[in-house]
Amino acid sequence: MAHVDEYDVVVIGAGAVGENVADRAVQGGLTAVLIDSELVGGECSYWACMPSKALIRSGLALRAAQRLEGAREAVTGELDVQAVLARRTRITHDWDDSSQVKWVESAGIALIRGHARITAEKELTVTAADGTSRTVRARHAVVVSTGSDPLLPDIPGLLDANPWTPRDATSARTAPDSLAIIGGGVVAVEMATAYASFGTTVTIFARSGLLTNQEDFAGELVGEGLRDLGVDVRRASPTRVERTDAGIVIHSDGDTVTATEVLVATGRVPRTTDLGLETVGLTPGDWITVDDTMRVPGIDWLYATGDVNHRALLTHQGKYQARAAGDVIAARAKGEPVDDAPWGRHVATADHSAVPQVTFSDPEVASVGITSAEAAKQGLDVRVVDYDISWVAGATIQADHYRGKARMIVDEKRRVILGVTFVGQDVSELLQSATFAIVGEIPIERLWHGVPAYPTLSEIWLRLLETYGRDS
Repeated sequence: MAHVDEYDVVVIGAGAVGENVADRAVQGGLTAVLIDSELVGGECSYWACMPSKALIRSGLALRAAQRLEGAREAVTGELDVQAVLARRTRITHDWDDSSQVKWVESAGIALIRGHARITAEKELTVTAADGTSRTVRARHAVVVSTGSDPLLPDIPGLLDANPWTPRDATSARTAPDSLAIIGGGVVAVEMATAYASFGTTVTIFARSGLLTNQEDFAGELVGEGLRDLGVDVRRASPTRVERTDAGIVIHSDGDTVTATEVLVATGRVPRTTDLGLETVGLTPGDWITVDDTMRVPGIDWLYATGDVNHRALLTHQGKYQARAAGDVIAARAKGEPVDDAPWGRHVATADHSAVPQVTFSDPEVASVGITSAEAAKQGLDVRVVDYDISWVAGATIQADHYRGKARMIVDEKRRVILGVTFVGQDVSELLQSATFAIVGEIPIERLWHGVPAYPTLSEIWLRLLETYGRDS
């Protein structure tokens, strides 16, 4: 009989989310194995969160200095693009996962390199790069943490033009002379910010506008910031793309743009095509539906965490889901009580109403909870409170000409905050306080006692509360 490897928990996908599932399961007293054919640490470590922010940060820091009298006069040179790229490469360890593998081993987690497919209940076949295969069986749970892939829109000629995906943009060894970006979401905005900082001529094609899932003013202010960097932001969609000797030609609304490279940043699709989901009655290529404990309804041993369940396509939210899943799998395996009430230990309640997100543009966008448009759609009785961040003393210290805005969405019946959006330089550091206010459902009356230090950007909280009115 062929040898079968058995573990309490089998995790398909060794990215940040899968690592956290396995780690929590092991801390809960179970054995766990990670299976992946790519780098341990996954998308976030090598092609998304970490390298993209490394590409953006130097330009943000340079412009922050240029906005301050005294520092401005000391800045005598331009951005060193090759130094930025070299720093990005150091942060990704030159796409070598040795340090991540050491961490996995130190955490008591097993690792199998190869492509996993579900072949029976709690059973998988793992095929290595050399074509050999082995059987792996889970005693308690299989967790799918395979993430997502870029969505390629159906634009004639686009595939033949060999477009960049976000991976190409974050791992490029040189900056192209020109770059066309299709899409207006976070990836499009962040990569436009980075490459415009490098001196690349950037054109964005965003038919619906920028950051359309955020408050309207976020896209407007970010658009102004991109135009200040020389980015051509077009409210248009490409109708045809072709690669020529002169470059990649993008046709749109009777006009053309020629660029050295074209980046597609129009969304994501689940990485579920070749996992054997049909074996358990699921559809390959679909997002995987889960309950708040990350378990697939009707299949008590199968879980899905991170992008693949389409709840919140953000690394930090996936890791949050992973902690809940790892803990609940251990509890169920040992027959311990499961805390699956809203905000309990074993659920990912925040996915529904308290998802924090930062767009590392210039200015930054930091938001959590629902927007004013979402509140209206849900028919909630809310009050929308706006304040110009540049009027806060801390903003005056930050920059000579600060540009930013804050919005607070208040539930008038319960007098708690449902959503907050900040736009401005360095506002990402304000986001955790907003997240705590929403998750903790802190009453407006109590928030008055959270005194912000002066003069910091956190004083925006006092100004928002004053605008709302203490006796409202």
